[in-house]
Formats: sequence, C-alpha cells, structure tokens
Amino acid sequence: MQTGIKNQPISPQKKRKKRNGDPFSGWKENLSGYIFIAPMFLGTSLLVLFPIISSLVLSFTDWNFVSGYRNASFVGFENFQKLFTNPLFQKSLINNFIILLAIPVTLFISLSLAVIINKYVYFKDFFKVIYFMPFISSIVAVAVVFQVLFHPTDGPINQFLMAIGVENPPGWIASVAFSLPSVMLIMIWTSIGFNLIIYLAGLQSIPKELYEAAQIDGASAWYQFLKITIPLVSPTTFLLLVTGTISSFKVFDLIIVLTNGGPANSTITPVVYLYQQAFLELKTGYASSVALVLFVIVLIITYFQFLGQKKWVNY
Repeated sequence: MQTGIKNQPISPQKKRKKRNGDPFSGWKENLSGYIFIAPMFLGTSLLVLFPIISSLVLSFTDWNFVSGYRNASFVGFENFQKLFTNPLFQKSLINNFIILLAIPVTLFISLSLAVIINKYVYFKDFFKVIYFMPFISSIVAVAVVFQVLFHPTDGPINQFLMAIGVENPPGWIASVAFSLPSVMLIMIWTSIGFNLIIYLAGLQSIPKELYEAAQIDGASAWYQFLKITIPLVSPTTFLLLVTGTISSFKVFDLIIVLTNGGPANSTITPVVYLYQQAFLELKTGYASSVALVLFVIVLIITYFQFLGQKKWVNY
C-alpha cells in the first residue's frame, strides 16, 4: 500500500504570498530607512571608523601630520619597541592605573548618597540637580576653580588649614606627592552626580516588599544595604564600573588645564603623553602606537570585567 500526497495545483492565494515575500517588494520602505541612517552612517565612517583605521596603519610608520601621507615610511614594530622601553610612557601607565582606584570610591559614595536621598530626603529633585551640576559643568571651568582652591599659599583650602593650626599644608597640584590625588579628588567630585542619577533609577526598581520583609525579620538598615541593596543594584554597578574605567583612560582636558602633566610628570597619563608626542613633538606615527596600545589595554580590562561579572552581578 502506497501512501503519499499527490501534487496539487498552487492556489492563487499561495502565489500571492510568494510574490509578497519578494525582498524587493518593499524597496520604497527600505530606501527611506537607508536615507534616514545615511547621515549618521557617513558621520560615523568619516569621524570614527576612518580615524581608527588610519591610526592602526600609522602606528607602524614614522610619520608626522605636517608632511602628509606620502612621506610616511614603514618602520614595523619599531614604534612599539621604543614605547615599551620609554620610562615616561611607563610612568603614565602607572599613573592611569592609580587613577582607577578613584572608581570604586566614586561608586561607593554615589550609592550611599543615592540610598540616603531615595529614603530619607525630601525635595529629591533639588538634590539631584545639585549633585548633577559638576558633571554637566565645563571641565575647563572646574579645573580653573580648583587651581584657585588648591593654590599652595593663597588658596582657600590651605588658608583654612593654616588657620586651624596646620603649619605645613599640602602643596596639592604644585606638589609631586599630592598632584595626582588632587586630580583623583576632582574626578570623584565631578562623577558623583552621573553615578547618583543612575543609582537612583536602579534603586527605584527594587521591590519595596523586600525591605518590608527584612524589617519584619528585624534586619538592621546596614544589613538591608549589604544583603538587598548592593546585590540588586549590581547590574547598575557593573555598568558604571565599565564606563568609569573607560572614562579614566580618557582623562585629558582636566589634566591639561590643571597641571599640564606636571609637576615633574607626576600627573601625566597615556592620553596626555599621546597629545604631547603627536602635536608638540610631531611624532604622529609614534603617537598612533600609543593609541593602539591604549585601546588594547582598555579592551583587555573590559573583557576581564565581563568575565568577572558572572560571579557577582545578579540579573
């Protein structure tokens, strides 16, 4: 006995469905979509993709931007050999890794303030604006203000310290020992506002029933903070940790205005070193190698952060 389905004639409705499934049937809609994304695509290509590819190629050349592309000479890995044996670049990397210590401090202060404002403070919007103002303020203006505040002799901070009996106050940005901590302090102050707003959004997504149940069981406020708040805002913390790490490797304008990498290169970072080599020394090929190394370092750190988040981030 044979079983099977005989060939049946295709109905007009099925033919119509096939015709409607033609990828070119909605070409007008596709064309309008491409037109809408064209400005962003062209802008991204010209301002982002092309410079990245050019920097990658130029890192293997001995070239400066004044002479033009035709005068670029291929030197292989010579730029990278010079880079890793340069003590100034090594110092800039060490300074940048020290700056990374400001990120957990910023996160802890921001989360603590967010919890206090979310639970115990009236006029929440007013305090949001106050803490967010440093983040949206011009970093040049912020640096100029702190130049006055951190002045070693006539600054208000040292004047106050001397008034209360401190005989030898710190030199702050004029001191080799205190210049980098001064930069980190300003970075923390300017970043708290952004982190605070993001943490407040994360706190509002935590169910209130969890805190009510913990209070019924007699849990203290500190215990609730450790066992409920911190685990449930861990995705927010991870986001701010990644973005903060990337931002710390891009600190440029604050240092240039505040210390210009000094005193005695105590606040120099890879980005500042890159600027000095590219636009002051006119070693564009060498500076491109700095950019490539910096990109790889940030990529590796971000990769390990994504690996580590599987153990402490609760989704």
